Amino acid sequence: MSTPVLSRPRNGKLIAGVCAGLGRRFGLSANVVRLLFVLSCVLPGPQVLVYLALWVVLPKDTGGYGR
Repeated sequence: MSTPVLSRPRNGKLIAGVCAGLGRRFGLSANVVRLLFVLSCVLPGPQVLVYLALWVVLPKDTGGYGR
């Protein structure tokens, strides 16, 4: 079985699907990735800019892994 391609899913997303796509790619729940992202926002750094960049860069899911 191949590893899912990093993309933004059409289903199961809240805003742009970045956390859902990352969770699917690395075998984590989308809610776990969302929680980690929110917790990381307490730390200094470009978390929001990285999220926005991934929103632009990651392609939308073509439906091959539909979760």
